[in-house]
Amino acid sequence: MKQIKIKRVDPKLPLPRYETSGSVGFDILAREEIEIQPGEVQLIPGNIVVEVPEGYMLIVASRSSTPRKKGLLTPHGFGIIDHDYCGPNDEIKIQVLNFTKEAATINRGDKIAQGVFVKIDKMDWREVEEMEKNDRGGFGSTGGHS
Repeated sequence: MKQIKIKRVDPKLPLPRYETSGSVGFDILAREEIEIQPGEVQLIPGNIVVEVPEGYMLIVASRSSTPRKKGLLTPHGFGIIDHDYCGPNDEIKIQVLNFTKEAATINRGDKIAQGVFVKIDKMDWREVEEMEKNDRGGFGSTGGHS
């Protein structure tokens, strides 16, 4: 297992951890209590600054239980943390949208998101006039529509 640098903004909260041996994501905890009003978008401080290794990105995604338990969605799907976002004040924050008609409260220490490291490659562009493969169709094209 690789070791990476991590800084906790508040060292009284525990380090993130993988909950089971099969977990691919580690839990990110809320550093402070926040109330999110209906329809409101908020940033929840995740208490960590992570030095993502070069050649990797860190994906920050909602936990699968968050929409059901808290009424919160990640409005942009998921966040991408680049390997050069690791300055002393670059705390990971989780953007959430309250899609309910009630205020949602996130308590200090709540598991609010999960992080997953993903190996990446960068590509060079080779512009062409036309693509050579057959057009496969668009959304739902492999579903056998009649």
